Amino acid sequence: MKPGKLSQTVWNRSVQKQLNRDQEHAFLLHPSKAEMCTAMRPGPGRLSLTASASVFGQAPSLGVYAVASAVNDLAARGAQPMGIAAQITLPAEAEEPFLKELLRQMEGLCRRLDISIAGIQAEVSPAVTQAMLQVTALGQAKGDGLLRLADAAPGQDIVLCGYIGLEGMLRILDECRGELGRRFAPGFLRQAKALEDRLIQLEAIRMASGFATAMQQVGSGGILGTLWEVAEAAHVGLAADLKKMSIRQETVEICEYYHLNPYQMTSAGCILMITEHGERLVQALNRGGARAGVLGVTTAGNARVVTSGEERRFLDRPASDELMRWWTKRLSETG
Repeated sequence: MKPGKLSQTVWNRSVQKQLNRDQEHAFLLHPSKAEMCTAMRPGPGRLSLTASASVFGQAPSLGVYAVASAVNDLAARGAQPMGIAAQITLPAEAEEPFLKELLRQMEGLCRRLDISIAGIQAEVSPAVTQAMLQVTALGQAKGDGLLRLADAAPGQDIVLCGYIGLEGMLRILDECRGELGRRFAPGFLRQAKALEDRLIQLEAIRMASGFATAMQQVGSGGILGTLWEVAEAAHVGLAADLKKMSIRQETVEICEYYHLNPYQMTSAGCILMITEHGERLVQALNRGGARAGVLGVTTAGNARVVTSGEERRFLDRPASDELMRWWTKRLSETG
């Protein structure tokens, strides 16, 4: 199989068909390739949700990206994040200062978000060559506050909040600061690193909750993959304009340096919002300090069309994430 998220075909054939449906009545979100959370009803008027994110690499900032991705996914379903649990697997050559710094950065972000680290396990394994981290975010929502992708309908606006490709660019920067320092000025790299604050979108998501029918964080496969997955989960078509998608110049330049497509790169902190009131939502988000714009609309039928100026094409099934492609090439070159 190819690196990255499973294709829709493999998911349907080898995952979906194996799932046990006997107890699904207790769960409120059905498993699908696009669904990032699970939800169940613990008691009258309350829902418990979890969302998980996995990352790997050699930089101690891994925990920041995993926490950001998991808590944004949880909030995008209408939940209030309360804590996280983490499983860390380190390669045999890893040293303790790396683990200490990883936890320091992760704990610092959790403190900033006012959420707890509810559980953590760490082990060293000879089977891995990179540090691997899985974070599960835990949260609760009101009984009537759950946002489902299936609730998106034709004729609604598609709003994008945040910057495409930002997470992938930052993770490459963290892994290759020295290498990039030979190509870019120190001020440029400092400015790029400062964009890490844009990974967390809890306030923007809360602001959107009164407008949005559905929300989805842009994950593996980038904005193009996420547009496809949302349309697939909601059984709608779409029309979206690539030129209306916000992207930072730092992302453009670092992606160009490594010949990567930022439209197919993982983007924690970048949230797709489906709403009846696109312009009103965009105005509210921009007033609150978020970057947002209307990309297009959902449509009846299955046609998923993206435009860029005069160019018009149908959206393809999601390709492998560009960050995964970058890692595959990098690891093959280093041994």
